[in-house]
Amino acid sequence: MIKRSKEQIKKTAKRIALDTLCDIIGSVLYAMGLYTFAKMGNFSPGGVSGIALILNYLFKLPVGVMTLIMNIPLVIISYKVVGPRFLVKSAKTMVITTIFLDGVFPLLPLYTGNRMMAALYSGLCMGAGMAFFYMRGSSSGGMDFLSMTIKVKHPYISLGIVTASLDFLVILAGWPVFKDADAVLYGLISAFSASIVIDRILYGLGAGKLIIVITTNKDALIEKISDLTDRGSTVIKAIGSYTKEERDVILCACSKSQTYMITGAAHEVDPGAFVMVTETSEVFGEGFKEYKK
Repeated sequence: MIKRSKEQIKKTAKRIALDTLCDIIGSVLYAMGLYTFAKMGNFSPGGVSGIALILNYLFKLPVGVMTLIMNIPLVIISYKVVGPRFLVKSAKTMVITTIFLDGVFPLLPLYTGNRMMAALYSGLCMGAGMAFFYMRGSSSGGMDFLSMTIKVKHPYISLGIVTASLDFLVILAGWPVFKDADAVLYGLISAFSASIVIDRILYGLGAGKLIIVITTNKDALIEKISDLTDRGSTVIKAIGSYTKEERDVILCACSKSQTYMITGAAHEVDPGAFVMVTETSEVFGEGFKEYKK
């Protein structure tokens, strides 16, 4: 019992340390994107932080503190939806981010170059920062809470559309505030860049292809795939709805570089094979990523 208890304490301490490290790295990147680049470029990148940036421009209010204050009602609204554990971790993340936004980066020089570059790097840094939060089951708060709550109340609505719509309204508000139509365009570029970076970091490293082959010569094709790529396959029995003939469906998860070899092998073994290639965000298992809690 004592040994198990010590192992559990060690495991918990390691998890908390890794969570905190990711919070710090993510907060540095997020604050850099928002304060160093977006603030200089005079555009809102969307979200609650974007609103805080607009308030900073109008009334010189601190970006981090205002973000934290505006998150309080959103936390209350979404408490039952996201759960206490997610809220506690997100609260820690928001506090650390506030420290960097208001205590560290105002002391550092702002970027004074091209606005287009500011928009791109704003999105890159903020997206990378949010990816670090998401990887550890946390969040920078804001629209994440609101969009998840809306999704639960109205499950038929796309979460992506909800988030994009809320961000767009905030970005659009930058037009009259910054008195510049380009502020909307740069804000959109920043938001789009952030979403791309988040997807690439969270899913890109584990992305692969799923090849689905409908064939009448499964044994030869399975052997060919194994010889060429050292990949295993899964066979499913199927019946054509029109011909009523029994066919074999072969599923094979592979890397992007192996896609051409497998599709070529399928048509070499069975010229009449029906081949479908789909994108997979992540693949866990032997030969791919190991799933870690």
